[in-house]
Amino acid sequence: MDGQLRDYQMIYARPSAEISSWRQGRNGSGVGLAEVVHRVNPTMLIGASTDPGSFTEEIVRDMAAHTERPIIFALSTPPARSEANPADLIAWTDGRALVATGSPFAPVTYKGVTYLVTQVNNAMLFPGLGLGAIVSRASRISDGMFAAAASATSSMVTVRQPGVSLLPQIDDLRTVAATVASAVAEAADVEGLAGVRLDDIVQQVRDAMWQPEYRQIRAS
Repeated sequence: MDGQLRDYQMIYARPSAEISSWRQGRNGSGVGLAEVVHRVNPTMLIGASTDPGSFTEEIVRDMAAHTERPIIFALSTPPARSEANPADLIAWTDGRALVATGSPFAPVTYKGVTYLVTQVNNAMLFPGLGLGAIVSRASRISDGMFAAAASATSSMVTVRQPGVSLLPQIDDLRTVAATVASAVAEAADVEGLAGVRLDDIVQQVRDAMWQPEYRQIRAS
């Protein structure tokens, strides 16, 4: 495998001997997703294939049989390319799945509970990441700053509540950006990457945010 995989891919690689007895697809097409899920018992599926319907009922039910809260991200866009419909994913897992999509989907009501379908949008993270880096005058963007941004984003929702969105709502983007920026600036300070003194991070972030205020124009 040397030279064929990058270092961050190597941790996921498995020896070919391990799958020698696994069921192969037709015409030697390799091991399919259903077989992998059946053998590996994953707790998470991330779809970025643009192969619509590839997260089948068989695959999802098999996965849900082995994990209490299966995480299923069908991220391909547009909706017609999604690996599965959120309504199906929720039904096939009896409402236990943590579902996110790449396209916007309407809320799903199942057994009296309304599930808000999370759209994974990079607007949830990157504006705050950039703002935090600017406020702290960070010398570089570190892994720790990325981790702080992700943690801050997830901290704004309570996923234990049935049907709740996995991410904050896009219409609350300013609050999200401020929360993420504060966490990023703090991480930069802790790691010694900040180029300025951060006495009141929350206030410094607020002061740095652009305010959409426009002068009133009157015809003379």
